[in-house]
Amino acid sequence: QVQLVESGGGLVQPGGSLRLSCAASGFTISMYAMSWYRQAPGKEREWVAAIASFGGTTTYADSMKGRFTNSRDKAKKTVNLQMNCLKPEDKAVYYCCARRVTTAYWGQGNQVTVST
Repeated sequence: QVQLVESGGGLVQPGGSLRLSCAASGFTISMYAMSWYRQAPGKEREWVAAIASFGGTTTYADSMKGRFTNSRDKAKKTVNLQMNCLKPEDKAVYYCCARRVTTAYWGQGNQVTVST
């Protein structure tokens, strides 16, 4: 059974850091592009970062470059999003997504709140 289980969200002050993890089961993560998306209240879901299948090239949305780092641990079957220098506008529900051709699996979402 395919499953993506996210963890690591929470409340952090502006300028702080959080690390999100996405644990995969039921498929081989290196065969899928592993992405992160987020959705803030009242806004559409937006793409945050991705790590390509096989080669593992990482890409980021412009506003996350230099602050977020996406990594993959194939042995542990996890994908991690390290988020530094967090801003109030980073507040959202973050989702991990595994995608291959026309197949996509989604995690349950994890709330990140950046506030004093």
